[in-house]
Amino acid sequence: MTEPSNPEEKPGEDLRTRLHAMESKVRKLRDMRNMHNDEAKRLADKRNTIQSQYKEHREKLDVELASVRALRAEIKALKEKRNAIQSQIRDLIGASKKQREGTNDGKSASHEYHKLITEVSSLENVFETRGGMSPKKEKETMESIKRMRRRIQELEPEVQKLELVKVDLSDRDGAIKTLKLEADAAHQSMLDVVKSANEASEELDELFSHRDFLKSEGDRFHNEYVAAKEKANEIHAKIVEMMDEVNEVRDKLKLAREERESWMTDHNDSVTKEMKTGADSDEVADELVNTLLNSGNLTFGGTMSSDRSGRGTSKRKTSGKKSQMRKVDMSAARSRK
Repeated sequence: MTEPSNPEEKPGEDLRTRLHAMESKVRKLRDMRNMHNDEAKRLADKRNTIQSQYKEHREKLDVELASVRALRAEIKALKEKRNAIQSQIRDLIGASKKQREGTNDGKSASHEYHKLITEVSSLENVFETRGGMSPKKEKETMESIKRMRRRIQELEPEVQKLELVKVDLSDRDGAIKTLKLEADAAHQSMLDVVKSANEASEELDELFSHRDFLKSEGDRFHNEYVAAKEKANEIHAKIVEMMDEVNEVRDKLKLAREERESWMTDHNDSVTKEMKTGADSDEVADELVNTLLNSGNLTFGGTMSSDRSGRGTSKRKTSGKKSQMRKVDMSAARSRK
């Protein structure tokens, strides 16, 4: 049985047309999704490259920043040293003025520290070089030395913190002159470090600017990557939704095809049954055999019993064995067939 020649008569033609249109749309959506995924991958590579550069730049920036901080700490230390020396000069000048005026008030820690060291050194020299000192005087001298040493230990951390210059207070004018030279040197060293710190700060500003640029570029590529992935995901969701419809149409086409094949099979079987003859029918053959068996025996040559009786008068009678061999049982003949 051939299919109808008219396309309009084909079952499921509208479903097939709809399926082709949907599959074409799904292919286009897949192309768009792949395009957005490729774009997202390209943006991710750029973002990762920028972020790698940003990480390396941050390490360089941290080194330069630590250097600038060290310079600023050095500036602060030199400034404190200069100020401490200038304070020591003022103390010496004030002590000289007070000594001339006969007063001892207002002594600074540095002045007291160096004065105590001088006095302890003088007392130890007297104690070691002069003999014949009375026990009472020796005891008083030792107690004075111990008391001064305790005071020196109390003042020492504060003085060492400021890195004060040790001078001979017995020559106050020379000490003041020496301290002025030290103060000027500390001030000049501070200015040199300030200059270096300013130059380093300018380089640091450029590094900060480039760091901000890399960060903004990395953020921009990341945002574009996220947008591309969102578009790809949206299209993928549409593809999944359409594939459900495509599979539904495919199932309908499959059912229609199976129904059509079943219809064709039934129709062909019906036509085959109608076109069968008696010779092709097993039922007809069985019915004929049963009829012959019920009506009499059938022998080869189509002879009848009357023919056999007339022929026996003129010829020799055939033996019973050969006669039985000529008899044909229709059921046996049919089985041989």
